[in-house]
Amino acid sequence: MNTITNLISRVVLLCVCVMSLVACQSLPERDPAYAAVRPVALPPLQNNSGSIYQAGYDVRLFEDSRARRVGDLLTINLVESTNASKQAATELSKTTDTSVANPTILGTTPQFNTPGILPLASNKNNNLGFGLSSSNDFEGDGSSSQSNSLKGSITVTVAEVLPNGYLVVRGEKVTSLNQGHEYVRLSGIVRPTDIRPDNTVLSTQIADAQIAYTGSGAVAETNTIGWLARFFISALFPF
Repeated sequence: MNTITNLISRVVLLCVCVMSLVACQSLPERDPAYAAVRPVALPPLQNNSGSIYQAGYDVRLFEDSRARRVGDLLTINLVESTNASKQAATELSKTTDTSVANPTILGTTPQFNTPGILPLASNKNNNLGFGLSSSNDFEGDGSSSQSNSLKGSITVTVAEVLPNGYLVVRGEKVTSLNQGHEYVRLSGIVRPTDIRPDNTVLSTQIADAQIAYTGSGAVAETNTIGWLARFFISALFPF
């Protein structure tokens, strides 16, 4: 009786531990490749305060807020939209007929008998003529279409300033919902002249752009095909 009670207690304790682990929501996994870049620390300037202008209290009247240094912020407006379609049709047909008549050798056409399959039976009056015919037909048809749209915004940081003045930017936005996390990751090269006065730029004006919108958690897992089902629809399945 004590053994059964201990076993039941262990099973209940194990179930409680599993339920507590499921209830705990894991933190989002950040990608170091899209981590924010901190500005480079500049060497301290020599204090040259005068009677009117004091160092550290200057106001820049002729400078805008557009990103231009490592660590500066830049807002990217996502306006991605793509549409693609493809259709292919193939039809092949081939027919071959070959016939060779019984040749004439020394003025006669050879004929001969061959043994039959059944006993005491034979195939009579055979000759050297033969005929060959073949026919092949193939017909295939396929079509594909895809449409994608992504709108929104993400603020990134300047990771590097290239020698020509172009800005290498990268950033990541993580939104945690009830049952998972949503990730928006972006990296690319921005031309300073494409940056608007409000410090924004369109995603269509980014060179070498890499934009990823992914998710994790219960909702993303239910929208994913299982590994066994993926095997049956993959190229590895031979049928």
